[in-house]
Amino acid sequence: MRDIIAHGAPIAIFTVGTQGDIRPCVALGAGLRRAGYPVRIVTSDNFESMVRAAGLDFFPLTANFQHLLDSNREMTEQGLNMAAMARISRRFYSDWAVHWAREGMAAAEGAGLLIGVANSTLLAKAVAEARGIPFVAAQLQPLTPSRFMPPLVLSGAGTLPQFLNMPLYNVLRLLVWYVMKPAINDTVRSQLGLPRYPWYGPYFHSRQQRVLYGFSRHIVPRPVDWPDAAQITGYWFLDERYWQPSHALRDFLDAGPKPIYVGFGSMVSAQAEQFTACVLDAIGRSGQRAVLATGWGGLAAEEGAQDERIFITQGAPHDWLFPRIAAAVHHGGAGTTAAAVRAGIPSVIVPFYGDQPFWARCLQREGMAPPALDRKQLSAEALAGAIESTLQEPMRRSAAALGERVRAEDGVAVALRCLQAWGFLSPIVDESAIEPLRNVG
Repeated sequence: MRDIIAHGAPIAIFTVGTQGDIRPCVALGAGLRRAGYPVRIVTSDNFESMVRAAGLDFFPLTANFQHLLDSNREMTEQGLNMAAMARISRRFYSDWAVHWAREGMAAAEGAGLLIGVANSTLLAKAVAEARGIPFVAAQLQPLTPSRFMPPLVLSGAGTLPQFLNMPLYNVLRLLVWYVMKPAINDTVRSQLGLPRYPWYGPYFHSRQQRVLYGFSRHIVPRPVDWPDAAQITGYWFLDERYWQPSHALRDFLDAGPKPIYVGFGSMVSAQAEQFTACVLDAIGRSGQRAVLATGWGGLAAEEGAQDERIFITQGAPHDWLFPRIAAAVHHGGAGTTAAAVRAGIPSVIVPFYGDQPFWARCLQREGMAPPALDRKQLSAEALAGAIESTLQEPMRRSAAALGERVRAEDGVAVALRCLQAWGFLSPIVDESAIEPLRNVG
């Protein structure tokens, strides 16, 4: 057992990415704060207001994906090309990492625990090592190798022999290290005076790293060969309870049957106008009312009611909007997927990059989404047909049933219970209110 950190010692959560990456971390931080721990969120400056609105401390980290995507919209055209994205990512992480050691050390000063999430994990781990602070990883996608589950980026490659799974995980670990090596070995660890990792990186050590997975076991069942150190907690939802819609949006929702939602969140598009025209054509063909959310720029349209069937907004909190719609057309990001599952509504997924095809396949497997649509080959006819399929009773029933199971989970409370069981926190959760955890030790 580790020394349990005092309630006065801050916990710093390092996280970078899009809104779907940051919101769950803020939700986890809010849960830790309610349990009596000061929490710092270490992320890019475009999320400062979200962090502070949740009552958490904000510490800046150079890694603004919104600016990166907005100024490099052609990146989306390479989104599902792993080799191309590896080369692009290696470059911008190297540029950002020049500032990371200084920013990370400032954020960790006086902290009792560091939590590193996704692409900031190796930074947080290095800072924890330099400061002599305990460290835990957290992820929003399943990354722990398993003999029985292929790597998420290859889960759509047909039926692979099981004996290939572990070698494929190792290949992908080397690819990830190729991306992160200049940023971590050549910059962060060098500036912190830490020894460099070997050529193959830090992912092959025998000692298992503690990791919290912020998704539902009803979407990704826990592989039987995962170690005790890897735990699925359930989703971490950050609700905006006091958000109020405009009168125009509320009037639109009240003026007829539930509309569909179309939005691509933090995604951007180099051909936003053409993409938007296709979407509008598909909505017209489907005969449905629709709320379009332009987000960071995936869709190009002016806010307000376009006509009696379409309402355009920059965005609205999914926890408020999704229970008021019939189905969601989206990119398949982890955050939007979780919100649609929680609301119990079917999805149509048009992936842009990364883990999005994986989540599309998960929802298709659960019967709450048709097969994902190829964005580059998207036609209004195909999108309209996919929308129509989400409104059929079998898919609606499957989505509603899955939503009920996910709403019964409390992922933040289970995450805190894991940290307590691992010896990082004092007992802070009423165990009778949480489904018993297996293999936590």
